[in-house]
Amino acid sequence: MSHSQKRRTANFFIFILLAIGAIFMIAPLLWMLTTSVKDQQDVFALPPKWIPDIFHWDKYAEIWEKGPLLTGITNSLIVALSVTIVGTFTSSLAAFSFAKLKFPHKNKIFLLLLSAIMIPYPAVMIPQFIMFSELGWVDTLLPLIVPGLFGNIVMIFFIRQYLVSVPNEIIEAAKIDGSSYFRLFSTITFPLIKPAVAAQLILWFMGIWNDYLAPIIYLNSPENQTLQLVIANYNATYAIQTDYPLIMAASIIALLPVLITFLVFQKQIIESVAISGVKG
Repeated sequence: MSHSQKRRTANFFIFILLAIGAIFMIAPLLWMLTTSVKDQQDVFALPPKWIPDIFHWDKYAEIWEKGPLLTGITNSLIVALSVTIVGTFTSSLAAFSFAKLKFPHKNKIFLLLLSAIMIPYPAVMIPQFIMFSELGWVDTLLPLIVPGLFGNIVMIFFIRQYLVSVPNEIIEAAKIDGSSYFRLFSTITFPLIKPAVAAQLILWFMGIWNDYLAPIIYLNSPENQTLQLVIANYNATYAIQTDYPLIMAASIIALLPVLITFLVFQKQIIESVAISGVKG
């Protein structure tokens, strides 16, 4: 067997493995989508019916009446957008400082920040709750928003590593031309790290949008609950009634913002992965 034939055979088996993996990843999403347009009896039909005979779209209208879904979406958007927009800006500034600026004990401070990753959230959950309770922030969105405004350690680390490969000569030349540090960041550095920032922003947005633990700790009132709490209440209420089409319809609505965000930023994410692979 020639080298080209071996390569084609290897590529064929790799394609088969990736196709099987894609099926396992996509199948649950397709089942969720088709279940949302099924009749309740069709959900438990044997053998399972992937495509219903009649599409019932009424659950997508019914979900808005069964619970505060719009309020949950609004609250989740307020938290996710405020944290990711402001937090990405502060994280990028911090990463630029750690990568390109010189100040005392820079590496020690950076290692101290990284060490915080090793502390699990349950270890600080109770002290944090007491602190926010003393401030009167419980049952408000502030405990979910304020900490993230100061940046994300993982994003700072990722962008800093990305910036290390940027030649220092570019920064030094701009300094000689009289550029301020903020201008160095905004006009020279930030355009170079856009792919890395976009990749981290989408991951952070998905993490905040899907977060369930922090909202269930701090939020009690229905008008303050995020979307994931509203979906959990749907599940607790309507799963007993076996109204799975309604639950799946609400889950599809919850999935859409993340899907749209990924479609908008997919070019930057792919570019980030490609560039990182070349640099590695």
